[in-house]
Formats: sequence, C-alpha cells, structure tokens
Amino acid sequence: RCPSCALPLPHPAQRCGACLKSPPPLDLCLTATAYAWPWVDLIARYKFQQQAGWAGPLATLMLSTPWAEDTLDAADWVLPIPLSAQRLAERGFNQSWLLARQLSPHKADAHLLLRTRDTPSQRTLPRAERLANLVGAFAVEPLRAAQLRGKKVVLIDDVMTSGASLHTAARVLREAGAAQVSALVLARTEAVGDA
Repeated sequence: RCPSCALPLPHPAQRCGACLKSPPPLDLCLTATAYAWPWVDLIARYKFQQQAGWAGPLATLMLSTPWAEDTLDAADWVLPIPLSAQRLAERGFNQSWLLARQLSPHKADAHLLLRTRDTPSQRTLPRAERLANLVGAFAVEPLRAAQLRGKKVVLIDDVMTSGASLHTAARVLREAGAAQVSALVLARTEAVGDA
C-alpha cells in the first residue's frame, strides 16, 4: 500500500502516482484492515449503536498493523479526528477519541484539534465534494498552537474512504507548525479501481 494514501501498490516501499504528482499532507498512513465484512458490521455497531466497549479490541487490531507501535512511540501527540458538537450529541461519544485513548493514553488529546462546524455526511459524496465540504471544518486550539511546532502528530480515525478528513486535518496541523503528520486508521474502504 502507498504509505501516504494507503492505496494498494505492487511494491510496498513506493508511493502511488497520484501521491508522487501531488504529495498529500500525510507522511504516512497506516491501516489495520479493509472496510469489508465482518468489519463493516462491527464498526457500525461500535459507531452507531453506542457499543463503546469495542474500542479496546479494535485498538488492539490497530496496534497489530505493521509500524503502528513504532509510529505511536515516535509521536508527540496522538489526535482523534474530532466530531462536530451535533454529531457528538447524536452518537454520545467520538469513536476516534476512544481509539486514540486506548492506543496512546499519555499522548492522546481530544482538545488540540477542533471541529469548528458541522458538515453534511461525507458517505455519499465524491472526493472533490468531500474536500470542499471540509473547508474550514478543522482548527487548532488557538491558545495551544505553539504545542504543535516541530512536533510529530498521529491522527486517529475509524474509517478512511477518500482521505478527505485526514488530509484536511493534516493540512491544518502542518499550518500550525507540525513537523510530521501520520495517520493510523482502523479500516480503509477500497477505492474504485483498487486491485
């Protein structure tokens, strides 16, 4: 898989053509599993049916991903993709925060990267619309921005589809001075045309 976008590649150390042509803001993107059966159903129960108890086992699966432990150990901050206040109220918890807290309890922080506004669901939108939907949706806590300068950050998310949320959040962190931004994701959907 491409280390930047996690798309399948014939040679694991290479970057895909799209990432070479237009480098994404992520230095590395690690994925535990494909977003396919049985994970789809399990993640849906965890995320939408208030089964927060799955955070521990799912985090263990994420830690089994090659280079995940080393990436987390090298990080200064482990940040979940934040939810809007509206989405948080609907779900009752941020599934990415629970994973981040399990993965790295001493480096995880749910208040350094903020969601500034609610956005329509990304699920049915094509990539370009997903990116447009997220413009201005993330920000660094202004009083804490200096804590990111020169630091290594790992973003945590449950499902990566187009990478729009991770890339938008990573750009915000880089603008705040983060030296390196990686991502660790529970599941990755297979893009159209993936082998």
